[in-house]
Amino acid sequence: MKLIVVGLNHKTAPVAMREQLAFPAPELVPALEQLLALEGMQEGVLLSTCNRVELYGICRSAEDGIETVARWLSSLRQVEQDKLQPYLYSHVDKEAMGHGIRVAASLDSLVVGEAQILGQMKQAYRTAVECGAAKTILNKFFHLAFQVAKQIRTETGIARHPVSIASVAVTLARRIFGNLEGHTCLLLGAGEMCELAARHLLSHGVTILVANRTLQNAQALAATFHGQAYALQQLDDILPLADIVLSSTGSPTPLVSAPSVRAALKKRRQRPQFYIDIAVPRDLDPKISDVDNAFLYDIDDLSKIASENQQDRHQERQAAENLVLQAIPAFSQWLETLDVVPTLVALRHKLESVRDQEVARMVAGWPDLSPEGQKRLETLGRLLVNKILHTPLSQLRLLAAEPDGALYVDAVRKLFELE
Repeated sequence: MKLIVVGLNHKTAPVAMREQLAFPAPELVPALEQLLALEGMQEGVLLSTCNRVELYGICRSAEDGIETVARWLSSLRQVEQDKLQPYLYSHVDKEAMGHGIRVAASLDSLVVGEAQILGQMKQAYRTAVECGAAKTILNKFFHLAFQVAKQIRTETGIARHPVSIASVAVTLARRIFGNLEGHTCLLLGAGEMCELAARHLLSHGVTILVANRTLQNAQALAATFHGQAYALQQLDDILPLADIVLSSTGSPTPLVSAPSVRAALKKRRQRPQFYIDIAVPRDLDPKISDVDNAFLYDIDDLSKIASENQQDRHQERQAAENLVLQAIPAFSQWLETLDVVPTLVALRHKLESVRDQEVARMVAGWPDLSPEGQKRLETLGRLLVNKILHTPLSQLRLLAAEPDGALYVDAVRKLFELE
């Protein structure tokens, strides 16, 4: 069995490509069902966030599995394969294990040490479990990844003074406006990202407005921060009130267009507006950046500030990396020996079948054999098979973990004509 990871992230692909491949929550289960229907794919977990789309899969052939997943992503998301391929990365077995653990521990995040990715990864795993896509191997792997991520956060300083994409966005707003006190921020969306942004903004004296598709959710978030709530249908009316617009919704299409921004700025008498789009797919039309006095930044624009904010975490990286490396060998050995288990079972079954046939033949030709004698004969047969199998089975387990272990497994299957 092979563990593979195929995906793209903020390091390999621009936001325009990431949003094309993004999977909204309602699409995850149908996508996983399609994935498991592909030849050779036996398990899968699909992780889709604003910064990455990754498929964790179990298959017999790593090379075939990676190619299959790449073609599937290209077809499903209607992106030509030659355009998609340069942005994709893939990892197999130990590299895949290390990558997955680093993602869970936020070592591979845009903002190292942020806490959101672990929750997102747990949700992706739960979704896969509930629809039967994550089974024995991925269950074991993801539990390991979550355990090591927790250990890294506990035993290293990687998460000290935690930051998030939302806090980085606020840092950028301060660079644009200077003192934020007295400014008004409109949050589009009422999810976790917007709540985090509201907490940071409130500490700088910013007035909070919240607009959401579900007004009740907007009211709940606004009440927490003594702000005002609106429905998204009121967006054109409230847009002129905002100095800062920070958007993070699950909308598949942009919510704010360039003409809407021009109209808002006209009502504001051209007082500047700062737009921050941390959604994937993007909520704000990229053409807004062409509008005078409108300053638009998307999630890729935050990477430089994120890098500056995490300089003090670099010295903790080595300690975290050591914990990642320590976790890989035991799981790797377990994974490498999985292929030998069916062979071990089949070999034992074949010898026991031969034993049972021969004992039955002998008993049938021995009419005066007593019940006690028959019992001893059956016991002798079991002991002989166990003795004969002990060394070959033990050696095969060890050899299967070697780089050429598959050759030994195949040889045994051929020698004993195992199915």
